[in-house]
Amino acid sequence: MRVLAAFDKFKDSISARKACEAAAGAIAAARGGWEVDSCPLADGGEGFAGILTQAARGSELRTAVTGPRGEEVTAAYGIVSLSRIPAAARTRLGAEGAWPGGTLAVVEMAAASGLALLAPWTRDPFRASSIGTGQLIRVAARSGVRAILLGVGGSATHDLGLGALGALGIEFETVSGDTLDSPVPADWPNIRAIDGRISGLIPPILIACDVDNPLLGPYGALAVYGPQKGIRPADAAALESETARIAAMVCHHFGRPESLVDERGAGAAGGIAFGLMAGAGARLLPGFELVASWLDLDARLAAADIIVTGEGRFDDSSLSGKGPGALVRRALDLGKPVHVFAGQLALTREIPGLFTHSITPPGMAFSEALAKAPALLAGAVRRAFSDR
Repeated sequence: MRVLAAFDKFKDSISARKACEAAAGAIAAARGGWEVDSCPLADGGEGFAGILTQAARGSELRTAVTGPRGEEVTAAYGIVSLSRIPAAARTRLGAEGAWPGGTLAVVEMAAASGLALLAPWTRDPFRASSIGTGQLIRVAARSGVRAILLGVGGSATHDLGLGALGALGIEFETVSGDTLDSPVPADWPNIRAIDGRISGLIPPILIACDVDNPLLGPYGALAVYGPQKGIRPADAAALESETARIAAMVCHHFGRPESLVDERGAGAAGGIAFGLMAGAGARLLPGFELVASWLDLDARLAAADIIVTGEGRFDDSSLSGKGPGALVRRALDLGKPVHVFAGQLALTREIPGLFTHSITPPGMAFSEALAKAPALLAGAVRRAFSDR
């Protein structure tokens, strides 16, 4: 029997790789003769760079960058040979013909400017910067890569990528004549001009992104993602107004139409997608579809007899989303039985071939469940596949 263990991260608890390892160990304990194919998932957030770099047998490098609140953090990025990326993924990247040889850098915003880097009481989008992500891009560019693939999930910021642009050479002038290279929203009311252009040494930037939010409005970056980043309701209207003003200034400086704020995905990761599209000509790619082709997921699904997956919360909306939900749909279309393990389950309908398992015991406090998640996951998988 061949099992495909393909987990996403359990937010604030288990990485995708650790979840796959826990499940594989539990299956080996319960069914010693079964073969397990471990396939960690990511769609642009935490784990993105490591998962893709390892899959392509690339090199993982580390460098010190500035974190979201100015602290120094060590962030990893990957360098992979384009020849080791599956053809379907190269096609999605647009590599065929444009830059058929050489290397690609895989950069992860969460590693430098991620929400998980901040304690809950320090999360404040008025003061969080994406400068570290720009520093990662700059360092990776010095490696001579043909392009940079940036995953943008899990950000702590709402700075429209101005911090990243600052790290790439853009400056922002204040009403008092001072110059800022990484203005956060708290600084925006004082900004009167933008100066500079992105260095020609920065290769094409491709952004892996699975959200389709515009920058502004009721479905925009601030309205949808601001609360989890610490925005106070009383401050939202003022920040939305400043977001619109600064975005118009960015578009004017770089000669882009102001309608760029309405582009699907412009609001991704606190608007860094907007900033890098405007300032660096970045191109957005569907994150999960790219990862699926990079990991050769369809072939691995076809080779498996059982699929085991999961994430922190799995509900009805998961089946319309990416990651494990998309995996479940593909597996069921192939007639493969699927077992989903989650910390929180809220699926309201039964689906033939889909078996769901909550790893959290009834009555356990959320904080305790987070701390014990690896053991809880392993125990739930072992019980599901034990030979009773």
